[in-house]
Amino acid sequence: MPLSVNQMFKFMKKKPTASTQIYKRLLTYVKPHRGLFVISIFGFLMYSGTQTLFAALIKHIIDTLQSEAREGMYYLPLLFSGLIIIHGIGAYIGNYFLAKVSTNVVHALRCEIFDQYTRLPTSYFDANNSGYMISRITNNVGQVTQATTDAVRTFVREGFTAIGLLIYLFYSSWMLSLVFVVIAPIIVVLVSYVSRRLRKISKKIQESIGDMTHITSELVGGHRVVRSYGGEEYERQRFLDSSLYNRSQSLKLSTTMAIHNPIMQFIIAIALSFLMYMALFFMKQASVGEFVGYLTAAFLLPRPIRQLSDANGDIQKGIAAAESLFEILDEPGEEDTGSYEAERCLGALEFKNLSFKYEGTNELALKDISFKVAPGQTIALVGASGGGKSTLANLVSRFYPHDMGEILLDGVEINSYQLANLRKQIALVNQQVTLFNDTIANNIAYGALSSASKEEITAAATDAYAMEFVSKYELGLETEIGENGVKLSGGQRQRLALARALLKDAPILILDEATSALDTESERYIQAALQKVMGNRTTLVIAHRLSTIENADVILVIDQGRIVEQGSHAELIAKQGAYARLHHIQFKNHTENTEQPLEVGTVN
Repeated sequence: MPLSVNQMFKFMKKKPTASTQIYKRLLTYVKPHRGLFVISIFGFLMYSGTQTLFAALIKHIIDTLQSEAREGMYYLPLLFSGLIIIHGIGAYIGNYFLAKVSTNVVHALRCEIFDQYTRLPTSYFDANNSGYMISRITNNVGQVTQATTDAVRTFVREGFTAIGLLIYLFYSSWMLSLVFVVIAPIIVVLVSYVSRRLRKISKKIQESIGDMTHITSELVGGHRVVRSYGGEEYERQRFLDSSLYNRSQSLKLSTTMAIHNPIMQFIIAIALSFLMYMALFFMKQASVGEFVGYLTAAFLLPRPIRQLSDANGDIQKGIAAAESLFEILDEPGEEDTGSYEAERCLGALEFKNLSFKYEGTNELALKDISFKVAPGQTIALVGASGGGKSTLANLVSRFYPHDMGEILLDGVEINSYQLANLRKQIALVNQQVTLFNDTIANNIAYGALSSASKEEITAAATDAYAMEFVSKYELGLETEIGENGVKLSGGQRQRLALARALLKDAPILILDEATSALDTESERYIQAALQKVMGNRTTLVIAHRLSTIENADVILVIDQGRIVEQGSHAELIAKQGAYARLHHIQFKNHTENTEQPLEVGTVN
């Protein structure tokens, strides 16, 4: 084991293995707390030193009792008690200060992972399920805790103990102690094999825990659908399969450790038996105290070696966990190379020959899109499902990067904008509303809007026709709404999302099916409220209810990633093209075919 903090961070520089590199990187989180780390090492030195002194004290006790004068005999109990006290003080100092270091490391790592989640691009969240991401910041960080607390504590404490005992053994009889040099390569090979296996199994266990977390989160979030469609047995089987896999891998881990420890103990037992046999021949001239002291130190040695072997298992689990965490930390965040900033844009949008395809696909989602939006205009996007309407809206907010064609805001390519400044200019309301387990007021005045006054929040809620139901609650705006607004209806949740967008008062408003969950009466009030605020901001509306966008300045009909028609409602009806067909299907008499409007009604 290393004897200083600097050595701790410089070990194994020559051709480090992947696991060594990961653990060295993990130890960099200890550097800010190296002072506490040094104090803990000092405590463990006290603890370990007493272990070696116990063997020396036993030698001294026996030699004193065998001498005729028995000088200093009455001081021996004091020496023994002193060693016990020093042993306890050293254990306390080492454990306490190392615990302070490890909790700081885990705290820093957990916060860094969460902060990284806030920087990752939308495409990363598309490609990774929430269960694995949650598991990494909970379970995997817990595994790292073991690697930075229990395992390090054991390595430092027992490592120093083993070194102290070996020094005493070699000092007493270096020839006899060479037996430990003979068995060292065997132990190294055994530990190396077990380490690789433990790391591999631990990674599978962590993945299975992520899978179980994912299945559980889906059940909790979608329990109404599960019950409505009789999916209870299917979900139970999914979780059972995942849990059985976790159990089998955990059993492999336990089996590996269970076999490893007896083999290690057997090797050491053979070495000690041989050592005892040799001691009877080579220590004939030694006193009884020297003989007993030597054997005492030798028989104290297996315990720290066993503890080091167990700690190695925790270290390997921690390395496997840290590897998955560092994979996240090494993921590139959202690209933000822009430097242009505007206090408040006018809201002029222009799309020039814009084409786009999602990462990992070959087919273009948008093909040669070109149109202009003047400040204050309302542009409606309609068309069949999968046509590219929501993709177009996502590109305006730079949730996905584009490199084919241009999107200009006030004549400046949006890639040139500083990302936070660009999104400051845009208020977005999605069909899938996201609310937080907080008060109604805090959900409206979320994030950068948190400094808004109660009057401003009330005005936004009123314009979104939300005060109609908020005022009925005893606590009003201070009412807690539960996880994702579970206590509210779909229409109420959407009105809060609209209120949040109105409070932001951004020059560009994007409504992606924002009124789809509203009843007819609520929709009428909100349409009236939106008409008041659309006059001074550019609005992109994605809608399947064509009645909600008849007053739009321009309607774009998008089909298979292309603009196939554009114009006002009256112009497009007169053309008798794609828009007119959609309009006819939605508004024809219900007696003909009531299912068709529902089919077209899913055109987002």
